[in-house]
Order: sequence, then C-alpha cells, then structure tokens
Amino acid sequence: MRNNYNKIAGKDVGRIIAISDAVFGVAMTLLVLEIKVPEIEGGNKELAVAVWDLMPKFLVYFLSFMTAGIFWMGQATQFEYIKKSDRNLNWINLLFLLFVSLLPFTTAFLGDHMEHEFAIGVYWLNIFLLGIMLFINWSYASKHNFIADEELDVVSGGIKRRIITAQLLYLAGALLCFANPYLGIGFIIIIQLNYAFAFIGRGKSD
Repeated sequence: MRNNYNKIAGKDVGRIIAISDAVFGVAMTLLVLEIKVPEIEGGNKELAVAVWDLMPKFLVYFLSFMTAGIFWMGQATQFEYIKKSDRNLNWINLLFLLFVSLLPFTTAFLGDHMEHEFAIGVYWLNIFLLGIMLFINWSYASKHNFIADEELDVVSGGIKRRIITAQLLYLAGALLCFANPYLGIGFIIIIQLNYAFAFIGRGKSD
C-alpha cells in the first residue's frame, strides 16, 4: 500500500525547532553588523562624537534584537504545547522564518532612513507579518489537534490574546513614529521590555 507523500512528510517537530533556533541565531547576529565602526582622524572628542552619531543605529539595533527575542520566545512557547506536525505546519514555520530572516534588512533600512515614513512602514510590515504567521501557526496546530494539553482552551486563549495585543501595540508605536521616530521607537521598546520582563501585569494568567 502506497502512502501519500503529503501525509508522511514533516512529522518531526524537532526539526522545526532546530531550524528556527538556527535562523533566529543568525538573524540576531546579523543585526549588529549594520553598525559600522567609525573611521576618524582625531582624538577622544572626535571619536566620542562619531560614536554618538551612531546612537540611532544602536537604538534600532536594540529594538530589533528585542523584537527577534520576543518572537523567538513566542514560537518556543507554542512548541511547548505543539507535539505533532505535518507538511503544512512545517511550511507555515518556514514562512515565519522567512520574515525573521528579513529583520536585518528592514532594521538596516529603518536605521538609515528613520526620518522617512516609508522606512517605518516597511519595518512595521515585517513585524506585522511575523505576528500573522505566528497566529496562523497556532491556529493551524489547534485545528488539527497537534496540541497535547488538557487546558487547551485556556492556553490557546492566552497565546492568541498576546499576539493580537502585541500587534495592536506595535501598530500604535508605528503610528507614533510618523509624528516623531524616536517617540515611536521608544514606545515600542517600552512595550517590548514589558513583554520580556512582565513589569505590568505580573502574576496574571496571561
């Protein structure tokens, strides 16, 4: 009896986790390579000025590193509960990683053109697509009974609410960038720090 390839492919959840960690690791490393060491002639004062001029790039680097870390944590949390996989779930995660691998480019683009709304829009679109794919990943796994947990409804509700809330807050930050790039980026970083360390809402179920 022949098996349909689509029914036997992509069953190993471990391979999704392995390639995800690898792509995140490379993407997070590449982020810092966009900050070039300044070449100057002069003393400490000139060097300090050159480093200060790099502060916008350091700000965007920190923003993107936090973004990558939060999405890595989000995907890792999902796979604490996802115990089965298929070919489609593999491709959903590969598309998610496609947008992860774009982060170094959109970060560099924003760092070079923070004053332009288009650059802000491109960066926000990258984050939005990451969130969409993470939401689709969980929804697909839930629909196809790939999640082994007795409290699926409680866990699923918390994961979905977190993704939706985060995307709305990222949108608010992107809109603030149109008024003032530093204000918008600062707002997003504050949101990210809270998502990372739960300063607000510590002790709540989600």
